Amino acid sequence: MGVTVLSLYDILSGAVWTMFSVALPILIVAMTVGLLIGILQTATSIQEQTLIFIPKIIAVFACIILLAPWMSQRMLVMAREILGQLERFIQ
Repeated sequence: MGVTVLSLYDILSGAVWTMFSVALPILIVAMTVGLLIGILQTATSIQEQTLIFIPKIIAVFACIILLAPWMSQRMLVMAREILGQLERFIQ
């Protein structure tokens, strides 16, 4: 059985959704920390532009460390699915 447009669409769609689901928690953490620091800066009238980067970097690294097993499992499932169907693409 050869490769159809629908099967390529399914694989690409799964890859895009996997990418979104892996990246979304990290982006939400970065956005939330940035928003909280921005509100804190506004409330205290601190106008230091570099103050936001250190807490955001720490929060993102903590999120990556905490979610690394889940993220790697999601990516591994997708890689196994793609590589499991590799013989269909070679024909």
